[in-house]
Amino acid sequence: MKLLYQTHSPYARQVLVLAHEVGLVDRIEVVHHETSPTRRNEAVFAVNPLGKVPVLILDDGLALFDSGVICDYLDRLHGGMPLIPPAGTARSQALRLQAVAHGISDAGGAVRQETERRPPPYRYPAMRDGQIRKLVAAYDFLEQEPALDDPLHIGQIALATALSWIEFRNLAGFRDGRPRLRSWYERFAERFSMLATPLAGEVMD
Repeated sequence: MKLLYQTHSPYARQVLVLAHEVGLVDRIEVVHHETSPTRRNEAVFAVNPLGKVPVLILDDGLALFDSGVICDYLDRLHGGMPLIPPAGTARSQALRLQAVAHGISDAGGAVRQETERRPPPYRYPAMRDGQIRKLVAAYDFLEQEPALDDPLHIGQIALATALSWIEFRNLAGFRDGRPRLRSWYERFAERFSMLATPLAGEVMD
């Protein structure tokens, strides 16, 4: 399999962290691709009409996207304990935590648009502030989230990769006043899967 990847994407990193955790990384060729709405990457558009990574190209040529779909596929290839629980409350809580993590990355991306990536005359401070409020509310929610203490699952992987990206981009922090979330993240960041997939690079607009 071939994974079209980006070293500064929390969504792509989520896929690769899961692949490490379930022992599939040796079956995946990782190929870095820079993508941006303003710089068309023809190789990525050829397999994903949205022009975004991650994309997993299977041995039969089928291309899967986005990170949630790819993680679901990979989680069904290994023989260990599934990281996406198959049913019940455990599944709902894991997927809910994954959704919060994706929302953190989305909100963080919007903050970056209004502080760094959009030309200064077109930046919208009210949008920036509203997205920061989303981040703060999500952090407060996570401080009380019981699924942090569950056995390893997709929600925790998504959250760790999202929070690592928040710090990588120097966005609104989550550590101050949230000792439980801070402690959980620091422990998770030391997992072999996280150490093997460091974030690096800048968006090329």
